[in-house]
Amino acid sequence: MSEELDDQPLNLDVPEHLEYSDDHVWVDTTLDPAVVGITEYAAGKLGELVYVDLPEPGTRVEAGDEVLELESSKAVEPLIAPVAGTIRYVNQAVADDPSVINDDPYGEGWIMKIELEDDEPDLLTAEQYLKVIR
Repeated sequence: MSEELDDQPLNLDVPEHLEYSDDHVWVDTTLDPAVVGITEYAAGKLGELVYVDLPEPGTRVEAGDEVLELESSKAVEPLIAPVAGTIRYVNQAVADDPSVINDDPYGEGWIMKIELEDDEPDLLTAEQYLKVIR
């Protein structure tokens, strides 16, 4: 999410068990494959999502690659892969109804599952991520 951060209130949910990228993407590395989605902060910045262009399962990505686009009434933003690996699953429910991401970004609004190549990806803790969005 390339948009500059502004004065959005910070009464946001930032689950402790997840890890985060500076690009407002969360990763649950405790699961195999790792689950990936966008943060509540990113969903709020984008506004109501209207389209998600999901990648194909089997696609290999490097950390920093643009993986897909999220389209809202406000903007079209790329989702930048926070980790390297192979996409194993995509959440077809978010393609069918992108508002699921806005309604439940850390649950039913997950976007993809990636088989990680790096056992220790360079991600932020919840506490570090909160400092990024402040």
